[in-house]
Amino acid sequence: MTTTLARRRIIAVAALVVASAPLGAPAFANDDDVVRTGSCTGSTDWKLKASPENRRIEVEGEVDSNRAGQTWNWRIVHNGSVAARGTGVTGSRSGSFEARRVLSNGAGRDSFVFRARNEATSEICRGTLTF
Repeated sequence: MTTTLARRRIIAVAALVVASAPLGAPAFANDDDVVRTGSCTGSTDWKLKASPENRRIEVEGEVDSNRAGQTWNWRIVHNGSVAARGTGVTGSRSGSFEARRVLSNGAGRDSFVFRARNEATSEICRGTLTF
Protein backbone atom coordinates (compact mmCIF):
# COMPACT_ATOMS: atom_id res chain seq x y z
CA MET A 1 0.00 0.00 0.00
CA THR A 2 1.38 3.38 -0.90
CA THR A 3 1.88 6.07 1.71
CA THR A 4 -0.70 8.33 0.04
CA LEU A 5 -3.34 5.59 0.02
CA ALA A 6 -2.63 4.75 3.67
CA ARG A 7 -2.99 8.41 4.66
CA ARG A 8 -6.30 8.68 2.80
CA ARG A 9 -7.66 5.63 4.59
CA ILE A 10 -6.60 6.96 7.99
CA ILE A 11 -8.24 10.31 7.24
CA ALA A 12 -11.42 8.56 6.07
CA VAL A 13 -11.61 6.42 9.23
CA ALA A 14 -10.95 9.45 11.44
CA ALA A 15 -13.70 11.41 9.67
CA LEU A 16 -16.12 8.51 10.15
CA VAL A 17 -15.34 8.30 13.87
CA VAL A 18 -15.88 12.04 14.33
CA ALA A 19 -19.12 12.00 12.32
CA SER A 20 -20.54 9.11 14.36
CA ALA A 21 -19.82 10.72 17.75
CA PRO A 22 -23.01 11.69 19.61
CA LEU A 23 -23.93 15.35 19.33
CA GLY A 24 -25.32 17.38 22.18
CA ALA A 25 -24.01 15.11 24.92
CA PRO A 26 -23.53 16.98 28.17
CA ALA A 27 -19.96 18.00 28.83
CA PHE A 28 -20.27 17.39 32.57
CA ALA A 29 -22.83 14.70 33.39
CA ASN A 30 -23.26 14.08 37.10
CA ASP A 31 -24.50 10.77 38.49
CA ASP A 32 -25.91 12.64 41.51
CA ASP A 33 -28.38 14.66 39.39
CA VAL A 34 -32.08 13.89 39.71
CA VAL A 35 -34.10 14.69 36.58
CA ARG A 36 -37.84 14.43 35.98
CA THR A 37 -39.73 15.28 32.79
CA GLY A 38 -43.33 15.36 31.74
CA SER A 39 -46.11 16.95 29.76
CA CYS A 40 -48.08 20.04 30.70
CA THR A 41 -51.85 20.41 30.39
CA GLY A 42 -51.45 21.35 26.69
CA SER A 43 -48.76 20.52 24.15
CA THR A 44 -45.85 21.90 26.21
CA ASP A 45 -43.24 19.80 28.05
CA TRP A 46 -41.44 20.47 31.34
CA LYS A 47 -38.18 19.33 32.94
CA LEU A 48 -37.09 19.60 36.58
CA LYS A 49 -33.51 18.89 37.64
CA ALA A 50 -31.72 19.00 41.00
CA SER A 51 -27.94 18.78 41.32
CA PRO A 52 -25.46 19.07 44.18
CA GLU A 53 -23.80 22.49 44.21
CA ASN A 54 -21.17 23.17 46.95
CA ARG A 55 -23.25 21.64 49.76
CA ARG A 56 -26.37 23.32 48.36
CA ILE A 57 -28.84 22.19 45.69
CA GLU A 58 -29.08 23.69 42.22
CA VAL A 59 -32.68 23.45 40.98
CA GLU A 60 -33.54 24.03 37.33
CA GLY A 61 -37.07 24.12 35.96
CA GLU A 62 -37.57 24.29 32.21
CA VAL A 63 -40.62 24.81 30.02
CA ASP A 64 -40.39 23.89 26.32
CA SER A 65 -43.36 24.92 24.17
CA ASN A 66 -41.46 25.22 20.86
CA ARG A 67 -43.10 28.64 20.47
CA ALA A 68 -41.21 31.89 20.96
CA GLY A 69 -42.51 34.86 22.92
CA GLN A 70 -44.80 33.09 25.40
CA THR A 71 -44.87 34.53 28.91
CA TRP A 72 -44.99 32.09 31.81
CA ASN A 73 -45.27 32.79 35.56
CA TRP A 74 -43.29 30.20 37.49
CA ARG A 75 -42.41 29.21 41.04
CA ILE A 76 -40.18 26.72 42.78
CA VAL A 77 -41.43 25.27 46.06
CA HIS A 78 -38.81 23.75 48.39
CA ASN A 79 -40.04 21.55 51.24
CA GLY A 80 -43.50 23.15 51.12
CA SER A 81 -42.44 26.83 50.99
CA VAL A 82 -42.10 29.05 47.93
CA ALA A 83 -38.34 29.45 47.45
CA ALA A 84 -38.39 31.43 44.19
CA ARG A 85 -40.81 32.87 41.68
CA GLY A 86 -40.62 34.85 38.52
CA THR A 87 -41.63 35.31 34.91
CA GLY A 88 -40.03 33.58 31.95
CA VAL A 89 -40.42 34.24 28.25
CA THR A 90 -39.80 31.48 25.75
CA GLY A 91 -36.80 32.21 23.55
CA SER A 92 -36.83 32.86 19.84
CA ARG A 93 -34.65 29.90 18.85
CA SER A 94 -35.65 27.22 21.32
CA GLY A 95 -39.20 28.10 22.32
CA SER A 96 -38.22 27.41 25.92
CA PHE A 97 -37.14 29.14 29.10
CA GLU A 98 -35.34 28.00 32.23
CA ALA A 99 -35.57 29.07 35.86
CA ARG A 100 -32.47 28.27 37.95
CA ARG A 101 -31.84 28.74 41.65
CA VAL A 102 -29.28 27.44 44.14
CA LEU A 103 -31.07 26.60 47.39
CA SER A 104 -30.16 25.36 50.84
CA ASN A 105 -29.73 21.65 51.42
CA GLY A 106 -31.76 20.70 54.46
CA ALA A 107 -31.20 17.68 56.65
CA GLY A 108 -32.57 14.53 55.03
CA ARG A 109 -34.37 14.53 51.71
CA ASP A 110 -35.50 17.75 50.02
CA SER A 111 -38.68 17.96 47.95
CA PHE A 112 -39.16 20.37 45.05
CA VAL A 113 -42.14 21.42 42.97
CA PHE A 114 -41.76 23.47 39.79
CA ARG A 115 -44.95 25.06 38.50
CA ALA A 116 -45.40 27.36 35.53
CA ARG A 117 -48.55 28.93 34.06
CA ASN A 118 -48.86 30.39 30.58
CA GLU A 119 -50.40 33.86 30.93
CA ALA A 120 -52.20 33.75 27.57
CA THR A 121 -53.51 30.17 27.49
CA SER A 122 -53.62 29.24 31.21
CA GLU A 123 -51.71 26.05 30.39
CA ILE A 124 -50.10 24.59 33.52
CA CYS A 125 -46.79 22.74 33.85
CA ARG A 126 -46.07 21.01 37.17
CA GLY A 127 -43.18 18.74 38.08
CA THR A 128 -41.98 17.29 41.37
CA LEU A 129 -38.88 15.52 42.59
CA THR A 130 -37.14 14.49 45.79
CA PHE A 131 -33.41 15.01 46.18
